[in-house]
Amino acid sequence: MTDLYFDFLCPYAWRGTELAYVLQECGEPFRLRHFSLVQGNHPENKDQDTVQCWLSDQPLNAEGGSGYLKYQRPSLNAFLAARAAYRQGKDRSWAFTLALFRLHHEDGRELDEAAFQDAAQQAGLDLEQWRKDRQDEAALRRELREDLEASAALGVFGTPTFVLSSGDVAYFKFEGLTRDPHAAQNLWGLFTGTLHSEAQVATIRRPVAKKG
Repeated sequence: MTDLYFDFLCPYAWRGTELAYVLQECGEPFRLRHFSLVQGNHPENKDQDTVQCWLSDQPLNAEGGSGYLKYQRPSLNAFLAARAAYRQGKDRSWAFTLALFRLHHEDGRELDEAAFQDAAQQAGLDLEQWRKDRQDEAALRRELREDLEASAALGVFGTPTFVLSSGDVAYFKFEGLTRDPHAAQNLWGLFTGTLHSEAQVATIRRPVAKKG
């Protein structure tokens, strides 16, 4: 089982989740887990050894600030809506996650209540039960906190981050969207092969030319 840490805000996480979904259909098991870029980039947490400010503790109606803080409210609400969808089983959880990712990154929708409702409908959720489960806010926050604590213990800093059954942990930045099973399997084989290689490659990063 591979854990996939993602944030709805991140286009790279969206592409990584699409890849994981295709691979899962091919028999490669994945588990969806949450990591908050807002929390990771919070001024109180930057360059700190321990987390001082947890997204799961923040109010739902928090006013936006500058930088990543402006995404605090939509991000928290998206995570809690996803946690409620998770209660309807793995398939519905994946369906909701993909639907919300696509609404946000393909259709340019905001992470707001209208998008959450549309994602829930597209995912085929029992809407009445989902709305009822969303009222169980304290429990949903505890579930989110468990993922955030687990990601902090692993040192997750970006999304998507994959935690393989071997214990290897790596962030993989996807520039392209892959929904073809053959291409997805090739890419996953390249990724995992690099992680397991005796060469112990820690970073591969392409340079970007600057205009002068």
